[in-house]
Amino acid sequence: MATAAAAKEQLFPSARRRRNLDPVILAAGAFIGVLVLVAILAPWIAPYNPNAATILAANQGVSAAHWLGTDPTGRDLLSRLIWGARLSLLGPALIVLIATALGTVLAIASAWIGGLFDQLVSRVMDLLFAFPGLVLAMIAVAMFGKGLVAPVVALSIAYTPYITRVLRSAASRERSLPYVAACYVGGVSARSICSRHLLPNVFPLLLTQSTISFGSALVTLAAVSYLGLGIQPPTATWGFMVSTGQSSILAGHPAESLEAGILIVVTVVAFNLLGDRLAGRRSLQAL
Repeated sequence: MATAAAAKEQLFPSARRRRNLDPVILAAGAFIGVLVLVAILAPWIAPYNPNAATILAANQGVSAAHWLGTDPTGRDLLSRLIWGARLSLLGPALIVLIATALGTVLAIASAWIGGLFDQLVSRVMDLLFAFPGLVLAMIAVAMFGKGLVAPVVALSIAYTPYITRVLRSAASRERSLPYVAACYVGGVSARSICSRHLLPNVFPLLLTQSTISFGSALVTLAAVSYLGLGIQPPTATWGFMVSTGQSSILAGHPAESLEAGILIVVTVVAFNLLGDRLAGRRSLQAL
């Protein structure tokens, strides 16, 4: 029988087991950590104002003054990428946080209550699966206007079924174990059983699914920005930089689109690798 202590050990291994940590997990985690640190420290480490245009410096290549070059209006690309990391990471983080909170509550409640409530939640989740996240985001923007709030809310709803379905299955299996019935017969409240036993024991799975969902949410939100439906100029986001840099590609200046696109791809790969390896380690430990 899994315990909260065992679940904690899966996520935070003891000193003796740290020697066996997967190098891919370490590399992906280190990259993500550095990226988050760069986003937090953007006001202090960005060499230029990301929105300051200097026409005389337009489309300059890599140089000592501009390490990654400049865009068609002379703005420093390195500074825009650093500042763009803030909203490019904040949006997916909010999506995953909201979807995880909603999905966890629905999954645990469905597993515990069962019956008609479980069937109702399952049907609603199936209905939401029929609508792609990008379509929901576009509808939300059409109704409430461009910006960050409408796409984040819409995509949070779109990603909730992914969390709910995976977590509900695990919580249902945990719900059927004898120790849950023993706790209930012993007078332990349903709320206490769910918060002190069910949730801690499915938390590793929740962390894995949330990590994978972050990468997917980042791509979808970048697509919203690419279409010009997200944060509006001159504020920098990676998806919008890919879009605005397209006009310069045929002129022989692909740096803006290329650099922002590479950052999106590498970040998504890092989150997916981290999530996949965490899922693999969890499967091995369950054997």
